[in-house]
Amino acid sequence: MEKKVVVFDSMQKGYTYFLSEEPGENFRPDFSPELSPKEMLEMGVFGGCYLTDCKKEFPAAWFKKARLSPGIQHADLNFFKVNASQSLSQWQAKGWINPEDPRGWFQWYCRYHMGRRFYDDDRQIKRWRAMRRHIAQVQKNCAKGDLGCRPKQRQALLNWAYDSRLL
Repeated sequence: MEKKVVVFDSMQKGYTYFLSEEPGENFRPDFSPELSPKEMLEMGVFGGCYLTDCKKEFPAAWFKKARLSPGIQHADLNFFKVNASQSLSQWQAKGWINPEDPRGWFQWYCRYHMGRRFYDDDRQIKRWRAMRRHIAQVQKNCAKGDLGCRPKQRQALLNWAYDSRLL
């Protein structure tokens, strides 16, 4: 049985979607993120300014230890203490934003993790897979476990649910 979700936040008013899978279950075989949204928020991603007004849409547990900064991005809240994000306006200009997920990939991933399956899944998973090129660069240029090497690429990988601490 599908569960209906109605969103009311600063970017969407009355947007409706349905959850058809259990949270964290039945991901496509070609999509295996290493971090859950909760883990990402706790580690520090997007300078803390992501999902700060979306707490009603997602489980409260995601936000208990989340490193958040409503309104303004602070790189020091990121795990690697660097900004590895482009602005939302840059993403919009490049055509990377689907109107149903106006905050971008991470919002799509949070909803996918919660159980939404959606027509945009193919495109978003393809984008996630393309981030693997950064894994290759970190592995090629850094000693295993040297978290000080290529922090911007490592943070970017965390922003896409890859656990770059393992590299």
